[in-house]
Amino acid sequence: MKSTEAIYRSPLAAAGGLAVTGSGRQHSMHAVKARKLPSYAVVLVENGQGFLEADAGGRRSVKGPALFWLFPNRQHSYGPDSDGWSERWALFEGSLVRDFLRLRLISEQNPLTILRNLDGVQRLFSNIHGDLIEDSNLSRAAAASALHQIVILVARQASQTAPTPQEGADIGEIIEALRKRATQSLDMAAFAAEHGMSPATLRRKITAEVGLPPKSFQLRVRMDHAKELLTMTDDKIEVIASRVGFDDPFYFSRLFHERENCTPREFRTRYRRS
Repeated sequence: MKSTEAIYRSPLAAAGGLAVTGSGRQHSMHAVKARKLPSYAVVLVENGQGFLEADAGGRRSVKGPALFWLFPNRQHSYGPDSDGWSERWALFEGSLVRDFLRLRLISEQNPLTILRNLDGVQRLFSNIHGDLIEDSNLSRAAAASALHQIVILVARQASQTAPTPQEGADIGEIIEALRKRATQSLDMAAFAAEHGMSPATLRRKITAEVGLPPKSFQLRVRMDHAKELLTMTDDKIEVIASRVGFDDPFYFSRLFHERENCTPREFRTRYRRS
C-alpha cells in the first residue's frame, strides 16, 4: 500500500443488528500500544509479521496472512516487526455481535486466525471500504453483510484446522455420526472412546461447533426431521413420532409444543405446501 486510507461513519440504526462504522488500509511500520476502542474491530494482516497482545488472549505472534478481532473497552497492543506489515481493518457494532460471541464465531480468548485463503477475505474488506465511501442506506447494509461474511468465512477457516493425533477424529465427522444416530440412545463414554477422546472433551468440542451439547443436538435433529415429515408427508402424528424415535406420541407432541410453541398438527397446517 502506498498510502493510508481511513473512513469513519457515525453509527446509525444497525441494519439487521450490525453496523460497520469505519474501514481502512495501510502499510504500518509502528505498533498500536495499550489502546482501548469503544467498538469491535477486525484487523487483516495481508503480509508481514509481528505480534498481538490482549488482556484475554495474552501475547501471540502474528504472521500474515492472518486476521484478529479486537473487543470494546479491552486493552490491546499489536504491530509489525521492523519490516512493517500491510493491514486492512474495520470497526463494527450492533446486537448481532452477541450472536457471534454466543456461537463462538469470534472469541476473545482466541482472537487470531491464520488464513489459508486470503483472496476471499481481502475482497470482502474491499467491498466494505467501497460501500462506506458510497455512504447510502443500501451501501451501509451491504457493508454489514460483507462484515457478516467475513465472520463466517474466518470461523470456517479456523474450524478446518487439521486436528493433531491427540484430538482424535475430525469434528465434522463426529457431528455427522451424531446426526446419523440421532434416533438411537447415546452412550457418551462409548461414543467418545470411539472417536479417541474423553466424554468431557467430546462434549466441549461438539458444543463449540454446533452451540449445543451432544444429546441436545440430537434432539434438535430429530425435531427438525419431524417438521420435514409433517410438511412433506401425510403420515399420522404417531407414525412421525415413531420415525423420529419417540415411542409415545403424546410425549412427542408435548415436547414439540414446548420447543415450537405449537402442536405438530398446527405446524403442519401452517407450513404444508399443499
